[in-house]
Amino acid sequence: MLEIKRHPKNPIIIPGEQNIRKVVTFNPGAIYNNGKFYLYDRAAETLSPFRTSIGILESENGVDFKPVQDEPVFTSEQLGFEEGSVQDPRVVKIEDKFYMNYAFQPYGFDCHPTGLGVPFYDVSGYPKWKEEAYPMITRSGIAVSDDGITFEQLCYTSPKEIDDRDHILFPEKIDGKYALLRRPIEFVGEEYGTDRPGIWLSFSDDLTEWSEPVLIARSEEKWEGKKIGAAANPVKTDKGWLVMYHGVDTGSVYKVGAFLLDLEDPTKMIARTKNYIMEPEEYYEKVGLVIPNVVFPTSLVEKDGLLYIYYGVCDTSICLATVETNQLVDHILDPNS
Repeated sequence: MLEIKRHPKNPIIIPGEQNIRKVVTFNPGAIYNNGKFYLYDRAAETLSPFRTSIGILESENGVDFKPVQDEPVFTSEQLGFEEGSVQDPRVVKIEDKFYMNYAFQPYGFDCHPTGLGVPFYDVSGYPKWKEEAYPMITRSGIAVSDDGITFEQLCYTSPKEIDDRDHILFPEKIDGKYALLRRPIEFVGEEYGTDRPGIWLSFSDDLTEWSEPVLIARSEEKWEGKKIGAAANPVKTDKGWLVMYHGVDTGSVYKVGAFLLDLEDPTKMIARTKNYIMEPEEYYEKVGLVIPNVVFPTSLVEKDGLLYIYYGVCDTSICLATVETNQLVDHILDPNS
């Protein structure tokens, strides 16, 4: 039986302890490097405007984290947009460089929690949104670093005209190419082979020019609801690439599934859970400052056969769960899962 254990100290990181994360800290990227765990969190000082930047924390044991520095490691100002937000980082180290996938919204907005499943995002005070295809459109990109702390913009990985997020690099090249998971929200309809936003995959020789995306997963089960998206960075196992993903049902409740992709050709699905493996259960997963009923894994770290699942809850704080890697893989391969 699959046993995903929530850590008794959850939430392990809460807002209010540093200015950078005064109101929220959530949806972190994670990496284990040189004997330490590093988290890159999406953090905000205010809800009006609701501008998020990316901070960094470190830990010896993967549970007790402390800030590495008070300043963010990446901001929208580095992209030339003083009002904007960078968010939902996923970080991998390929060869000797750190690569951070991020989502990006160019202009400001105010966040008003409603308690109705989704907040009200008010853009009325930010007229520059009129320059975009539509308000709140989200683009994705990659920042790069030599030391994991000082990041610089490398490239965008989606065009300006569409909403394309949940971009996640595989942690190594496959057949000499970089591989990227993504979720273009407008890729819906008969010509795309899916009636709801799904998970796609692109390849690149240089991280700049990307191949036409290939659809690898669409929403199929009732719990997956109105859209699915890759959740956390893929983990290489001897049975395939392990990928967690999120589904959002009609009540805006976020749940989590998992699948395995072929090691040599990740456009091929090996197995996929029919049922969700995580859902909001604890109080801190059901009630938060921004969006209720959210478990949103954004990073996996494997150490000594154990997967550390770092996940955001209710766009408010950060939690940790663990599971044995082999146990999760066997669960995915079980046709009754």
